[in-house]
Amino acid sequence: MYDGISKIFELPKLYKESEAAFWDDDYISKQMLKAHLDPDFNGASRKLDFIEKSVSWIKQILPSQKYPSLLDVGCGPGLYAERFTTGGYLVTGVDFSRRSIGYARHSAQRASLNIHYICQNYLALDIDKTFDLSTMIYCDYGALSTENRRIILQNIYKHLKSGGKLLLDVFSMAEYNNFQEQQTWELHKLGGFWREKEYVEVNKFCKFSDNVTLDQYIIISDKEIAAYYLWNTYFTKETLAKEAREAGFEICGIYSDVAGRKFCEESPTIAILLRK
Repeated sequence: MYDGISKIFELPKLYKESEAAFWDDDYISKQMLKAHLDPDFNGASRKLDFIEKSVSWIKQILPSQKYPSLLDVGCGPGLYAERFTTGGYLVTGVDFSRRSIGYARHSAQRASLNIHYICQNYLALDIDKTFDLSTMIYCDYGALSTENRRIILQNIYKHLKSGGKLLLDVFSMAEYNNFQEQQTWELHKLGGFWREKEYVEVNKFCKFSDNVTLDQYIIISDKEIAAYYLWNTYFTKETLAKEAREAGFEICGIYSDVAGRKFCEESPTIAILLRK
């Protein structure tokens, strides 16, 4: 028994995926949706004021008159998709979370917005149409393994029209340098984010390699011990551009964020605009 418990506390291999359900766990996905919809919380989605600035900038440099059809990859509950739609784009949103897509569909229906939402793993993206523009916002790209980053770029490239654009963002090496390694534990007697009833949460946040960090969450309840691994890969503008070019894209612009702030090395994020 001790061997089984001690093994789960060991650091996993690079980019090992969590064996326990995360995105589609019934309880955890409910907590994730709450986090997405909290306008003052910057963890799951960006704060609403930044989203508004971001959409405004995107409309300026990629107007819907020139780029009418938009694919929102990792759309979550539709915070960007709804604003893109009111900005004149014909939006298709893709996300792996059934709960987020369910909320997004209901919200769009309430607001009488014509948005096509698809519940699908974007690593297996398969839509019978191509788009003028695609977005992948809030550093989803860097949460993927090297191989899966190659796959998602290929998938998006395939679903763009010739001359179509892709805007995505990642965490920068400045953010990596500011990352604080630590280990913590906490008893949640009344439940919390990970479980509805009492559990112990043991966390390890570590720099796994020269540009990768791991947030490891061990959840101990009276029913199970489960491990969750959240990875982040950090980039320079050169390493990000290299991966984009290897997928066939050309670089149109590099910024500090998806609201168009001028690029600077100290920015916690890097945004890149690509052309097929």
